[in-house]
Amino acid sequence: MRLEQTRTKGHIEAMFIQTEDTPNPATLKFLPGRDVVGSEGKMLEFARGEDISRAPLAEMLFMIPDVERVFFGTDYVSVTRVDDAQWKHLKPAVLGAIMDFYVAGGKPLLEQIQESEAEDRVYEGETLEIVEQIKELIELRVRPAVAQDGGDIVFRHFDDDDGSVYLEMRGACAGCPSSTMTLKSGIENLLKHYVPEVTRVEQAI
Repeated sequence: MRLEQTRTKGHIEAMFIQTEDTPNPATLKFLPGRDVVGSEGKMLEFARGEDISRAPLAEMLFMIPDVERVFFGTDYVSVTRVDDAQWKHLKPAVLGAIMDFYVAGGKPLLEQIQESEAEDRVYEGETLEIVEQIKELIELRVRPAVAQDGGDIVFRHFDDDDGSVYLEMRGACAGCPSSTMTLKSGIENLLKHYVPEVTRVEQAI
């Protein structure tokens, strides 16, 4: 972890931004010391080219050419660069953009953007109970841990025919070289231990 001190026009602005490495070398975690989505908001991910009209901070960050994805956590922003960019050149631009945005009094989201946490599937009976167990484990045991690394893992669906659980990787978790190991040796083992009906965990496409 590294502490960055931001400056404006010859005087020190009362804002400090921390940066943290993540397991994904293409992603850095930026902590502005302010709320991003807040504790009540949904963590959100934006990719270049998507509609970001309601996310002013994402708009500002995508003005930087080498920014590929932006992930909003409760109090942090994870930024993913394009493959051929280098952080030593890109990080100062991202720090400056985040600092300028908050110093100007900007709000990361114009409104709380709603998004579905799962596919439009209806579960009933025993399958519903299994899905609720899976969601609770992910919410309490998995998401807080991966948030520390600047990412998120979201339940997508459960296939009761073969016991497969499909999860979506976001932020630093998306495209991370260790994401497959995280799914297989970490989350899969956890879910199989507590929910015997689970046979495997796969990444949702």
